[in-house]
Amino acid sequence: MPKTWILVADSSRARLFSADTASSPLIEVETFTHPASRQHEQDITSDLPGKQNGKGINGSFAHAMTQETDPKKHEAINFSREIAQHINKAHGKNKFKQLIIVAAPNFLGLLRDSLNESTRRSLTLQLDKNLTRQNPDAIRKHLPEYLPNLELH
Repeated sequence: MPKTWILVADSSRARLFSADTASSPLIEVETFTHPASRQHEQDITSDLPGKQNGKGINGSFAHAMTQETDPKKHEAINFSREIAQHINKAHGKNKFKQLIIVAAPNFLGLLRDSLNESTRRSLTLQLDKNLTRQNPDAIRKHLPEYLPNLELH
């Protein structure tokens, strides 16, 4: 069982790495993509209902049907939940002991909030950087020389 999992993510792509020891190189074990997050807002909303005009009981009315969250943010939330569900399930099966998240600043909070309490307790380091396009060696250089050790906390 790898001791540490490192999740490197942004709103459309996530890469999962493992490290067996505190000074190990990163080994990529899984990649997730969410193409909907890459779409232009217009493409995401093109199928949504628009403005409706009609007659109500007490006269006429017109209103726009709007979403509470903008479409790009909605897709980012969906992707963060998808990733968190996978991570939570793996943590429940003891596939890793500790978790490090490196994510784009606007996506880091969504990921953290989507993790369950047990998995959140395994979180030993969070970096707000977008490194999804970097190779494993370059990503490793952004992490401490010796990865945090959950057993010391």
